[in-house]
Order: sequence, then structure tokens, then C-alpha cells
Amino acid sequence: MKKIIVSIIAIVALTAAVPARKKNIWLCGDSTMANKQTNTYPETGWGMPFVYFWDSTIAINNLAKNGRSTKTFINENLWQQVIDGASEGDYVFIQFGHNDESVEKKDRYTTPAEFKANLTKFVREARAKKATPILLTPVSRRKFDTLGNAMETHIVYSTLTKEVALAENVLFIDLDEKSRALYQNFGKENSTLLFVQLKPGEHPNYPDGRIDNTHFTELGARLIAQIVLKELKELHTDLNNHVIVPKAK
Repeated sequence: MKKIIVSIIAIVALTAAVPARKKNIWLCGDSTMANKQTNTYPETGWGMPFVYFWDSTIAINNLAKNGRSTKTFINENLWQQVIDGASEGDYVFIQFGHNDESVEKKDRYTTPAEFKANLTKFVREARAKKATPILLTPVSRRKFDTLGNAMETHIVYSTLTKEVALAENVLFIDLDEKSRALYQNFGKENSTLLFVQLKPGEHPNYPDGRIDNTHFTELGARLIAQIVLKELKELHTDLNNHVIVPKAK
């Protein structure tokens, strides 16, 4: 009897010692989401501050890369890394469109039909791994009309993303719309603070300056990440249980 009790205690102790598997969030997308090197600072992808919202049971795997479309994400086996690594309970965030719509860049351009087919592939293959896909429209570029109204910059490919989300009954975040509202709130002039806009000599990484209405500064990336988190909370997934709530001072 003593041996049985000792064995049970040993099994329980061993089980308790094994840490629970972390839940993975896979970030699939382009430069607006990607991790950046120090030599491109202050350019910051929103996936970088996004990692700080989660407790220790969540692992963020940011596979987003500059210049990637759904086409190149597949061709370069980045999507295959998701499929090889994802498992039950994981979440797969999918945000493309910027480079898919670049007609002049043949290596990355995807037709509307191809774009929808690729997004559908991502959704179905993620689900086959028992992971939960979330489709996001491409984050908006900064563009204002003469009256100071933030303009749509991804009309076609955002609409295509919505169509796939509806057809596949998949979780969906309209980041295009929400980011555009952010720029509108800041206004035409102040919204430049969200993007990499530098005068010559202002930053050693860009000695000739840079005027960029696509890529974010650290401030812009953080605010976009906060939008994604807010929208995610409203989808009422179990990820809500793993968000770090700042302690009141």
C-alpha cells in the first residue's frame, strides 16, 4: 500500500512540475506588423509593442516581413512555418493587402481572385490545425483630402478581406477603418507623428530624411497595437483571460 501511495505522489509531483504549454499567437503579415532591425529605427511594426500585452502563458510568433504579400508569404514558406508550428488553441492573425495590391511589383502582386484564394487557404489550414484564425484588413496608409478628411487607401483589398471573413465565418478586425479613424482624430498635421517622417539630418539612420505615410514610428505602432487589442477584446475569445491589466498606482 505504501508503494502505491508513494507512486501516486510521485506521479502527481511529476505532473505538477511539467509547465503548461504556452498558447501561441502567430502574426502573419507585412512591414506594418513586422519586427524591425535597429538600423531602421524609428520604423516600428505594430507587432513589436503587441507582445507586451500578454501574460507569461502567451507566446507571440511574429513572422510578418517587409514587402510580403499573401503570395510571397506562401512562396517563401513563411506560411508553412505557421502550419508546422501551430497547434490546438493557438491563434493566427492574418493581415495582408499592402503588397498584394502592388500591380507594378510582379513578384508580390496577387489578383483579387488570388488574394481571396490565399486568405481562404490560410483560414482553412489554420482551422485544420485546430487553431483560430483572425482576419484583419490592411492597416490604412496616411492620406488626407483637401478638406482634411482621412481617405481610404485599400478599398479593393479591404473589401476582399471582409468577403472572405464573411464567407468563412471567421473572426474579423477592420483595422483599415479603425486606423483611419485614428489618423482622423490626430488630424492631417499631427498624424505625421505616427509615421516615419524625418527631415535631412534628423536621424542617423536616414541622413537624407524620409517622408513615409505607410510605416509607423514607435508611437504609431503602439497605438495601432492598442486598437488591435481593443478590437480583439470585443471578439470575446479566451485570449481575454491572458491580457495583462496595468496595476493602478
